[in-house]
Amino acid sequence: MQATSPNITLTPQAAPSQNGRTVPYLIKALEYLQSFVAGRLATHLQQAAPEASPLPLPQEDDHSSFAQFVKQHAPGHEELILLLIALAPHIVAGFFDSQIQQFLPQGGELPEFGGARGQHHRGTLPTGETALFLLAGSNPALRLYLLPLFSKEQWLFKYHILTIETVAAGEPPLSGKLLIDPEFAEVFTTGKVGLPQLSTAFPAEHLTTQMTWDDLVLPENVWKQIQELQNWLKHSKTLMQDWGMHKKLKPGYKLLFYGPPGTGKTLTATLLGKYTGREVFRIDLSTVISKYIGETEKNLAALFDKAEDKQWILFFDEADAIFGKRTGVRDAHDKYANQEVSYLLQRIEMHAGLTILASNFRNNMDDAFIRRFNSLIYFPAPQAAERYLLWEKAFPAAISLHKDVNLRSIADVYELTGSHIMNVVQYVCLTALEKGDLSISQQAIVQGVKRELEKEGK
Repeated sequence: MQATSPNITLTPQAAPSQNGRTVPYLIKALEYLQSFVAGRLATHLQQAAPEASPLPLPQEDDHSSFAQFVKQHAPGHEELILLLIALAPHIVAGFFDSQIQQFLPQGGELPEFGGARGQHHRGTLPTGETALFLLAGSNPALRLYLLPLFSKEQWLFKYHILTIETVAAGEPPLSGKLLIDPEFAEVFTTGKVGLPQLSTAFPAEHLTTQMTWDDLVLPENVWKQIQELQNWLKHSKTLMQDWGMHKKLKPGYKLLFYGPPGTGKTLTATLLGKYTGREVFRIDLSTVISKYIGETEKNLAALFDKAEDKQWILFFDEADAIFGKRTGVRDAHDKYANQEVSYLLQRIEMHAGLTILASNFRNNMDDAFIRRFNSLIYFPAPQAAERYLLWEKAFPAAISLHKDVNLRSIADVYELTGSHIMNVVQYVCLTALEKGDLSISQQAIVQGVKRELEKEGK
């Protein structure tokens, strides 16, 4: 066994084809696993074991994802076998069944082999017992020696590449299914990994935008703070790892965006991801918070486990829904609500990436939370000059404005945010399209503004 503690990363990269070029290392590794399983079964059943060539290292010109992973992290022989055992059913459904049938053509039980059935999968799924049997057979001394291979401190398990499914109380822990993280299985087999979709298992929505920094209108002092944030995203790895500041500083960066709705908080978070090459996920707190005790922590754990080591930007919109001022413990509900907040704070502090909390009002946030932020950025409602810039940028090129249109006077008179202005522009553009007249008047814009203000009860 090889003792190692790598910085685990996925390397999505398409495998080269077999048309005269390097055969992807994963194919060679599976062929080796096949002969390895056959050798173990033959030895156990006291039959002649087939000769097996040792598994070579991946070739330098093999750029497939599995080859890259093996070259980067250099797993030991037992670790590589363990990884292949978990991965095999994702490639060949009956991988282990076909092996057993060769040695037991008439059928029969082989309890030492372990294995389990899935809910839909018809083939044998490996368990921890399967892996230990294939590595050590029935040799008690060798089995005891290899047991640490399955510990939570072993790097394949520590970094959640492999897990062993929890079993019922009283059953041997290794009787649980040996599972490979779906993202690693996907990147090893397809060369890429897709982004997770919003669900109860992953309560976050992927944010993207076609807009640019030029579309965002903010005060100068806010721009300076955003530049500081970009500096952290650009240089954090050098600061924390190369300069060794991880020993003195907490991981990640936590900050609060606060200000009225429609002032650019969400767009800023999305643009930060766009221009720094990071994925941005907005956490849907309505799917995170559960009325069932313990479910909220479970939902949050799934989210942060998925985001670990991926440099994602996590954006908690309307964060005061869960990060608001904590209550006194009057009943069991208050007790568990405070526990949920404490758990979330713990996970945020452990998260090595950028975590942004957004709120309409700073005063809604508990002072104990405020102290934990690296930075607070206030997004004020735009002033007249900023509103004028927003109006100028808002209309599509296909639209022309009448000579009577005075955007500066509209900006001076009506106190609207960026989202309000875009709602007005959408309304007047649709009205113009319906009328077949793509020239917009001052009266049409003012009518759209008044309609928007009525929605706000103004």
